[in-house]
Amino acid sequence: MALGKYSRVDGKKSSSSYCSTVTLVVFVALCLVGVWMMTSSSVVPVQNADVSSQENKNEVKTELSEKNENNASAESNTNNESNTKQFEDNPGDLPEDATKGDSNVNLTTQEEKNSNSQENSDVPEKTTEKITEEVQDEKSKEKPEKQNEEENKSEDASENETKNLEGKKENGGSNPEEKDSEAGGESNSGKQGDSEEGLIGDKSNSDEGSEKSDERKDVFKGNGQIEENVEQKEDKESDSNFSEKKDGEKTKDQASTEVFPSGAQSELLNETTTQNGAFSTQAAESQKEKGAQTSSEPEQQTGYRWKLCNVTAGPDYIPCLDNLQAIRKLRTTKHYEHRERHCPEDPPTCLVPLPEGYQHPIEWPTSREKIWYHNVPHTKLAEIKGHQNWVKVTGEFLTFPGGGTQFQHGALHYIDFIQQSVPDIAWGKHTRVILDVGCGVASFGGYLFERDVLTMSFAPKDEHEAQVQFALERGIPAISAVMGTKRLPFPGRVFDIVHCARCRVPWHIEGGKLLLELNRLLRPGGFFVWSATPIYRKLPEDVEIWEAMKQLTKSMCWEVVSINKDRLNKVGVAVYQKPNSNECYEKRSQNEPPLCQHSDDPNAAWNVPLQSCMHKVPVESSERGSQWPEQWPARLEKPPYWLLSSEVGVYGKPAPEDFTEDYAHWKRVVSKSYISGMGINWSTVRNAMDMRSIYGGFAAALRDLNIWVMNVVSVDSPDTLPLIYERGLFGMYHDWCESFSTYPRSYDLLHADHLFSKIKNKCNLTALVAEVDRILRPEGKLIVRDKVETVNEVENMLRSMQWEIRLTYSRDKEGLLCVQKTMWRPKEVETVTYAIA
Repeated sequence: MALGKYSRVDGKKSSSSYCSTVTLVVFVALCLVGVWMMTSSSVVPVQNADVSSQENKNEVKTELSEKNENNASAESNTNNESNTKQFEDNPGDLPEDATKGDSNVNLTTQEEKNSNSQENSDVPEKTTEKITEEVQDEKSKEKPEKQNEEENKSEDASENETKNLEGKKENGGSNPEEKDSEAGGESNSGKQGDSEEGLIGDKSNSDEGSEKSDERKDVFKGNGQIEENVEQKEDKESDSNFSEKKDGEKTKDQASTEVFPSGAQSELLNETTTQNGAFSTQAAESQKEKGAQTSSEPEQQTGYRWKLCNVTAGPDYIPCLDNLQAIRKLRTTKHYEHRERHCPEDPPTCLVPLPEGYQHPIEWPTSREKIWYHNVPHTKLAEIKGHQNWVKVTGEFLTFPGGGTQFQHGALHYIDFIQQSVPDIAWGKHTRVILDVGCGVASFGGYLFERDVLTMSFAPKDEHEAQVQFALERGIPAISAVMGTKRLPFPGRVFDIVHCARCRVPWHIEGGKLLLELNRLLRPGGFFVWSATPIYRKLPEDVEIWEAMKQLTKSMCWEVVSINKDRLNKVGVAVYQKPNSNECYEKRSQNEPPLCQHSDDPNAAWNVPLQSCMHKVPVESSERGSQWPEQWPARLEKPPYWLLSSEVGVYGKPAPEDFTEDYAHWKRVVSKSYISGMGINWSTVRNAMDMRSIYGGFAAALRDLNIWVMNVVSVDSPDTLPLIYERGLFGMYHDWCESFSTYPRSYDLLHADHLFSKIKNKCNLTALVAEVDRILRPEGKLIVRDKVETVNEVENMLRSMQWEIRLTYSRDKEGLLCVQKTMWRPKEVETVTYAIA
């Protein structure tokens, strides 16, 4: 190696004047070599370098002998001969490929340059040119030896080099390095690991300048002799005069920042790359490191810094409904476009604050009558609708007398009045799942639970402040939605009844486009129950609307089943029935409203514009909608008639068998694991959501508890939502890359079966976890079933939000996690600009 020259020069340190001259000359030589390195695009071939090296060394010896004593000159000659012999090409001592390439020549040149700059500070100025040539030549001669060390070839070559370098300090430091390298790199991994770790990031962001050299110098200290030689050199030069000392220090500093130790630096560059699999001696460990980095990526989320959302809506923030920036850009709001979903391109990852004074919700069924005021601190609706018994403020509670605009004397009387008007409705048997449009505080749906009926209630987020939020806090299912320009997120032909009690929807306008949407959702033979002033009042506006509705419903082939007046509530109710055949459609004199194209899928509902057309009634006996479902509760467990054995189910078996086994599976899981093994007090659970429902098995297994389950079918999953409705359950379509159309703190329990692993590859997992935090109540539970690595990732994120881990379990690469949300909120605030008024 280049460091072998130290011993030759050190032997000449008999006079201080000689040292001073050498220092000056080598400094100039160093500059010239640097210029040569920068301008030269080629390296002197090894064979030629050997010859020129001999000649240059002889010239140097002649020059030096004229200025120094004979014994010093003789010692110099001896060392030159030794070095010349050492660096000559010797194919017998070197591996075959050690002399092939020039990839290491520049590395050796930098090392040679560095050693010359530190040790030859006393060479006379007039030898500058010759020493420059010598440096160039000797670097070429050192190339085979350097290649021997870096490529770890034959032991014979290593031993030969060790003998040649014996007694020289510099090479004494390089041999241990070579031995470690030959050992396969494992012995070095411990020493180099820390150093390499510091270098990886710096090298990726910097050029080949001084920063790298300093770092690599630190790494090379671990190899023993190089740092020691520098210190010894400093000690020997400490006796020089002040100017010589300054020159020496400048040379030393320049060497350390420019090239020291160049060969080692190059090796470290390669070692850094070996973490990406480049260095042969580190290949196996590199693969392990890659795997470790991949598996440790979720743990990085543990340190995620959650922030509190600063938005105009405050604790009631719904990202897709409170995108005020998008709403301001709307061209028109004529069709309630401003009440529809306008999801931000990047969903928020901040956490929604809690209302001041928030406390654990009152349990069902008491919650149907009263809730904590501070949980939903809004009084506007009480001021506007208090006289209609919607909601009242009573001390620290908001109370709900059970009334509504059309049933001020209670919902139960109104419910019974409807069945008396149309006995075929048969609540809880023939009629199981209904849709309540413009639900207000959802008292109608809340009291239908007593008739064993599930009600999907919805209303827009409008001037009737927090009406849907009141419903959810009461333990009644509801979502924020509006009948505007798009289809509602439900499949076609699934609701047994659609109900509207003064719901403020103009059904009759624009060719009945909105009523035609209800026709899409209603089962053939299902009922539309309409309670509104045009039915029983004679004001000009009411009469006009009534006449328009008569014509529209007739053209749609809806039959008027009943028009009755509730004398207690002094309201009228009209009940229409959708046809269960196409006979009426075919007999119409005018095709208005028109029938939909055959290609128009009635189940397509996610962001699909409304269509002013009607879908034909299915007539094939095996087609869904051609028959009414089994009566409740038989429809819950029995595969529907249209689920054919010739069709393959989601899990790969014939569809009816798939359905049956799924139900058996979830009954077993719920009864043996969830009910008794999770530590969950199920009496505190009322509002639940299955975030990735297939057949609704989870919800069906909870049937005997006072719990309702919102079954969410992802828009990119198999469309099993019609089957869920057929069972007498309900749900909606959703894309979990966006926020759900509900208020914060809506649910007591969320169930995610292999949802997160599906989502993480298509959208922001952090945003989904933040959404889970938004819609789950404090002290609410999240159950996650997923791949182990995904469960661990989600668990780490939830831990960072101070959630309480209740249970973790894994087997066969599958994991189960049960966690409980706490009241913790971050202190740091993040302003969501698009949600600021």
